[in-house]
Amino acid sequence: MNEVVPGQTFKKSTVDDYLASERQSGAKNEFVNGKVIGRSGSNRWHNLIVSNVAIGIGSRLHGHKCEIYIANIRVKLENNSICYPDVAIVNGEPGFTDNRLDLLLNPTVIVEVTSNDMHASAKTTKLESFLAMSSIKECMMIREDEMRIEHYSKQNPKQWLYKIYNERDDVISLDSINCKISLQEIYSQVKLRHTEFSSKAVN
Repeated sequence: MNEVVPGQTFKKSTVDDYLASERQSGAKNEFVNGKVIGRSGSNRWHNLIVSNVAIGIGSRLHGHKCEIYIANIRVKLENNSICYPDVAIVNGEPGFTDNRLDLLLNPTVIVEVTSNDMHASAKTTKLESFLAMSSIKECMMIREDEMRIEHYSKQNPKQWLYKIYNERDDVISLDSINCKISLQEIYSQVKLRHTEFSSKAVN
């Protein structure tokens, strides 16, 4: 997830200018409220969590009409913002803005990994954008520095079910893609408060 640093300056731009620049340079910046915001790098634990989520979910979706994108796919949100989610999953046929196939329009599930370095306002803004998007049915906000996952599940366009998972044996049910994944899997090999957890599959 992108992290905003106090005092950071932003470059004003249009969506078209932003996309042209991203495609030409190969950079990974996000576009929020007309501002181009640089993405911060991610550490060992962040990357392990993303990999664990993708492997855990992907291993259960063989034969399903789902596609999983990790970190490098741009997603266009309904408020005209563009971001790079840590994991984006599409249940069904993915839609893109053009034949470049690099700006996704209809993610079903979004996964973001956050930390103590993430400013609350940045997290809130990103989450609100996800929850406002019609195609998104579920969203997981995963802490990299403690065992804590916030799971948002859409009940209807104006109502979301919010759950917190913080025990190693907790299992999250992603009903929109008919998949379950445990916290033990998500945090496999990730050191949290001097504790290392091994993988445990959910069948």
